[in-house]
Amino acid sequence: MDDIVRQAMAKWPNVPHCHGWLGLDARGNWYLRDAAAQALGAFASGVPGAKGALVRLERLIDFIHRNYEADATGQWYFQNGPQRVYVELEAAPWIWRVLADGAVLSHTSRPARVREALTDEAGRLYLASDLGLGLVHTQDVGAAAEALEQGRWGPRAVRDVRADELPARFGFVKSPSMLLNR
Repeated sequence: MDDIVRQAMAKWPNVPHCHGWLGLDARGNWYLRDAAAQALGAFASGVPGAKGALVRLERLIDFIHRNYEADATGQWYFQNGPQRVYVELEAAPWIWRVLADGAVLSHTSRPARVREALTDEAGRLYLASDLGLGLVHTQDVGAAAEALEQGRWGPRAVRDVRADELPARFGFVKSPSMLLNR
């Protein structure tokens, strides 16, 4: 976490959390969701416009990456100064990039050690790692398949899972804003 963020949290400790305004898609892209986008439906609903506006400013993306974490209940957030901005996840908290040598990096550029490979009913490939669960970026499925075939991540078989079971199994919340309505 950035020092300036820690300082802001100490200076203003009681800033309310923000829900529904930031989303992470299945390719590791960030989306800002204004009230109009939120009114169209859930981030992962597939409704045109519900994702919001793609974040393109590299400095903002880097700031989000440095301050992206999970709370004790598995809700992922971006610590924006004193305010926690909870993240709507399209698929998983991490999106993996797989390099030619089998190394795995998160969408935030953190290295990860693979522990398990899983595929869901739609054929999407997930990797469980020391950082948690993530979806393999669509452009890197071939490199991941090659790493699996070569045993770069150990002699593990790919296990079948249902996508709707992954949050409970791996301890993350896809839509923290949905918890507000309970």
